[in-house]
Amino acid sequence: MDEFDRDPHEADAGLPEGPGPDDVALPGFDTPAETAPKAGYQVLARKYRPQTFEDLIGQDAMVRTLTNAFQAGRIAHAYMLTGVRGVGKTTTARLIARALNYETDTVKGPSIRLEPPGRHCAAIAKSSHVDVMEMDAASRTGIGDIREILEGVRYSPVSARYKVYIIDEIHMLSTAAFNALLKTLEEPPGHVKFVFATTEIRKVPVTVLSRCQRFDLKRVDRTVLADHLENIARTEGANVEREGLLAIARAAEGSVRDALSLLDQAIVQAEGDGPVSAENVRDMLGLADRSRVLDLLAAALQNRARDALEELRAQYDAGADPQVLMRDILDYLHAMSRIKAVGGDADLAEAKETVQVLSELAASVSLAGLTRLWKTALTGLEDVRSAPDPVSAAEMAVIRLMAAAQLPSPEDAARLIAGGAAPQSNAAPAAPEAQPPSAPQARHEAAPESAKAEPAEPDAQGPSSIEELMVLIERERDIALKRDVERFVRPVTIAAPKFIFEAAEGAPHDLGGRLASFLAEHTGSRWFVDGKAARGGETLYERRQREAREREERARRDPAMVRVMTLFPGAEIVSLEAPPAAEPIAGPDVSPSQDMPEDPIAQERRS
Repeated sequence: MDEFDRDPHEADAGLPEGPGPDDVALPGFDTPAETAPKAGYQVLARKYRPQTFEDLIGQDAMVRTLTNAFQAGRIAHAYMLTGVRGVGKTTTARLIARALNYETDTVKGPSIRLEPPGRHCAAIAKSSHVDVMEMDAASRTGIGDIREILEGVRYSPVSARYKVYIIDEIHMLSTAAFNALLKTLEEPPGHVKFVFATTEIRKVPVTVLSRCQRFDLKRVDRTVLADHLENIARTEGANVEREGLLAIARAAEGSVRDALSLLDQAIVQAEGDGPVSAENVRDMLGLADRSRVLDLLAAALQNRARDALEELRAQYDAGADPQVLMRDILDYLHAMSRIKAVGGDADLAEAKETVQVLSELAASVSLAGLTRLWKTALTGLEDVRSAPDPVSAAEMAVIRLMAAAQLPSPEDAARLIAGGAAPQSNAAPAAPEAQPPSAPQARHEAAPESAKAEPAEPDAQGPSSIEELMVLIERERDIALKRDVERFVRPVTIAAPKFIFEAAEGAPHDLGGRLASFLAEHTGSRWFVDGKAARGGETLYERRQREAREREERARRDPAMVRVMTLFPGAEIVSLEAPPAAEPIAGPDVSPSQDMPEDPIAQERRS
């Protein structure tokens, strides 16, 4: 018999049992039975998996809906559970399977109350019940796997009330598998129920979603999750500081499984029988001390640049991740905004001392300023994520926060500009030179330079200027010719019937011919058009660019604009618009020396 045909469970014939001559016991490697590790240890995420619907935390809306449906006998044939990782989708699917098949000596129908455990509860909880099939669509994605389910659907359950098919990560199924499932999912036999779970609900076809009753499992609130962790830690005989539990809840981002895994790791951080401190948890998670982050934020808002940057560098040297630092700053700015908006009803998951400090900081900043700071910090977080040197990006973000915190509110800025006073700073720009007082202006001021007179309509003989030519082209809606004339025509002479210009670089080679044809067609006479002249004027496009530069330069020299740029360092002029022209005062001008009634007292004296 070949050696590969032997039963692996049979002992090798002819070989002595027990240790051989080479099996020498090595001192220090023999583990005594009394010191061997405990067998069958379960991690907290499995040990404390909910066994009833009452044990589910943070999913009250779903539990209430299912309870009412079971009590009313309105049980759907398919359920779709969606949510982020670790919020209880698979656990809820098994609880639904247990509720559908719940049976005791006194309960003979589906029940949402699973205490005491029914006949089928233990097997379903262990995923070993013959009538409750679980399939992981992440590893079984093809149509062949779905065909196995469809073939089994025809047969009645062996011992339970319903055959329940639980398909986890259903969004991983192929298109053909989804299509094969549709008909059975729409009209399943009465003894079949489907429960689907997915983290990517947008990838599930609408045709499948429309055949299911959908439940969106929520992220668990930080405070609720911290309370849950505290109860489990107490049951395990571990003492974890409340601040450490809140740090775990924040890091878990609403996932109960993630939080329990982190708690499992945190419990072993204690030295001996001592408590697990918040510092132990922060070191484990690579987090910064949030109280020190609050000190950093306070220094930035109070414009203490040296203190803020030194605190940032000290936390980085202690192992804090710059991204985590920026996220903590964002959390605090968000909390300050809530305090500013709703006052004492902010309902923050922070210690009382922290809330007090945040309230004091929020009192010194306007709500608009807080929203500006939050946006600045959010941009800083994105910079830290993409920067080659994250800590340098974090320092720049803190510096921008300090600059943004010192900016006045729009109301204060308007008052300062109207009053002609600029805020004092360590590096204020030089004040503009004093201008001599201008002469008294006449009552009727000249129209502003930007208000150009509209170009006249071309006469019957044809246009006599480039502006009149543009009016004619616009009236005839020749868009292509209008664009080319604006950019490439430098006029020299335009007088009917002759048009001489210099063609700018890049001009179309047929521009002269197109202009001649256009003028002949719309003036009724033949024109001589020459585009090879030299030393022409500006094109209309070049003129507009020059005028825009001149307007911006005048605006920059304007005293009011100088004050605005001083109030808002780094501000840029994006566009300039002429103010609307003032309405003229109706009626003729009346000079003080005419048409005024004589003083009655003067009349009396003369008389």
